[in-house]
Amino acid sequence: MEGKWLSSKEAADRLGVSLRTLYRLIDEGQLVGYQIGRNIRLRHADLDDFVERSRITPGDLRHLYQFDEADVRQPGPDPRSVVG
Repeated sequence: MEGKWLSSKEAADRLGVSLRTLYRLIDEGQLVGYQIGRNIRLRHADLDDFVERSRITPGDLRHLYQFDEADVRQPGPDPRSVVG
């Protein structure tokens, strides 16, 4: 790891997010940023801490793939049989 500090662009690239998302994370207090002059810098350690806090615990995503029978759509008419 080179250096202690990352630019906003480097941090966003490392996280795989846009600069806008990075700034939102900083503004919401989820990620620590430092304003040095006109530049925003992030420490490697703070970025690593954020990544660790963002780790998904097994079972946390169950709501994304489990559903009730009420969520199952009833099939509609075959679009090939509709006269237009």
